[in-house]
Amino acid sequence: MDIPFMDLKVQYQAIKEEVDRAIFEVIENTQFIMGEQVADFEREFAEFCEAKYAVGASSGTTELHLALLACDIQAGEEVLTTPHTFIATIEAISHIGAYPVFVDVNERDYNIDTNKLAEFIDSHCEYDAARGGLINRRTNRLIRAVIPVHLYGHPADMEPVLALAEKYGLRVIEDVAQAHGARYKGIRVGAIGDVGCFSFFPGKNLGAFGDGGMLVTNNEEIAEKSRLLANHGRKDKYRHLIIGYNYRLDALQAAILRVKLKFLDDWSENRRKRAAQYNKLLPEALIPEVRAYAEHVYHLYVINTDRRDELQAFLTKQGIKTGVHYPIPLHLQPAYSFLGYKPGDFPIAEACAGQVLSLPMYPELPLQHIEYVADTINTFFGANG
Repeated sequence: MDIPFMDLKVQYQAIKEEVDRAIFEVIENTQFIMGEQVADFEREFAEFCEAKYAVGASSGTTELHLALLACDIQAGEEVLTTPHTFIATIEAISHIGAYPVFVDVNERDYNIDTNKLAEFIDSHCEYDAARGGLINRRTNRLIRAVIPVHLYGHPADMEPVLALAEKYGLRVIEDVAQAHGARYKGIRVGAIGDVGCFSFFPGKNLGAFGDGGMLVTNNEEIAEKSRLLANHGRKDKYRHLIIGYNYRLDALQAAILRVKLKFLDDWSENRRKRAAQYNKLLPEALIPEVRAYAEHVYHLYVINTDRRDELQAFLTKQGIKTGVHYPIPLHLQPAYSFLGYKPGDFPIAEACAGQVLSLPMYPELPLQHIEYVADTINTFFGANG
């Protein structure tokens, strides 16, 4: 049996007629940049996220960049975040000349550990009213924001993050690249903090036929500044109010995403059903925890074992494709060696890098495939003790 990690073709075939019609309409009216498709998708996505505003852009990475700029984070300042995520989270911080400062993740859902976040602030920082904020005593830099990542589709614990942010004057920028439609205590993630940034990379729960992203917020000033920055700093065609970027979301992707958005909640429910089937069949020690406050959307279904590499090789031989997210924690990436972190600084993130394995997961994944994957995993552990 050959089981793919995900199968984008099967989803496309199910909505092919509607998607093809949306693409054809864009080609017919030749409004490829901005226009009604983008405006309508922004409105619909804001409504989906229970947010006031949404601003489309060319990728999730550019949305993070826009969010930091719109929140007025400056070069030389610092942003707190997690070392266990994709590098785009901290690339955006670097793009504005700021510095990422890492806080380890927790063992239960692999999101930023809010207890360790509070401990870091208490032990390494002080509030300096004269400088207008929280100072990292190690670097003497101003800490201006925190980026919690809703990893794998599971919401980070937002209430402690928001409480710390309010106490110390920090901006909260949610990285929602993997958690479209997830809920934290009944509220959609994305507009819980100051701003949230989504990716529409094809493999995401809501994926484009190329690249794209969306920023959501309840703050009008952040929305307007992001919109200006994404389109060369202009409101009118040749009047540029600020220096901006060419970060626009194109109309073809918006049209495709408008079609797919209508199915997203159903797809998320199908992901949860498939996760429940995995949970039923796999050993309890392997299965991921879902916190009581979370409505998980399972962008990825991950298991954790210290025999990860052996298991992955065994599954590959049986025709089962898997993934590793992420094999090198960000504090140990060569590109960020200048930050001075070393092995052992964030032990949970480092353990995740060596132990987490992503199993096949997509809304249309046949249940018999899940049974085969689970049986193969159980065979591996049964045969190997």
